[in-house]
Amino acid sequence: MNVRNEEIIQWIIKGDHDLGTAKITYLNIPEYLDTVTFHCQQAVEKYLKAYLIFQSIPFRYTHDLIYLLELISEKDLDFNEYYNQISELQSYAVEVRYPHETIYLSCEKVENAIMLAKNVRNLVTEKMDLKVDYNQIIDK
Repeated sequence: MNVRNEEIIQWIIKGDHDLGTAKITYLNIPEYLDTVTFHCQQAVEKYLKAYLIFQSIPFRYTHDLIYLLELISEKDLDFNEYYNQISELQSYAVEVRYPHETIYLSCEKVENAIMLAKNVRNLVTEKMDLKVDYNQIIDK
């Protein structure tokens, strides 16, 4: 396996750790909705960065999902359908992490964030024709 592919796999695995953390937290400490959505945002960020590396698209290191999505969309229009969902997920990177910010998180929003992270993972791994196993907790 070449260095580039290994780097891509490492980004996917790190994203899986975030998604797994989100799922375990949601299943076991459901009142930590802010933590769950934060980890979903982090997972999507890492999956998008893996795909950018795969496409050889240079990017700056940022938590800005819209910026990452715009870079991808210049080459791949299949990601355009995710703009609205990812825009909402974007706010979970910082705003939910601090007590002075108020974002109402319903169980529906949290479950949508988990599903979005899974969908983005599936999309990027399919497009890269890459199989990376993950812990089955993500599917529970």
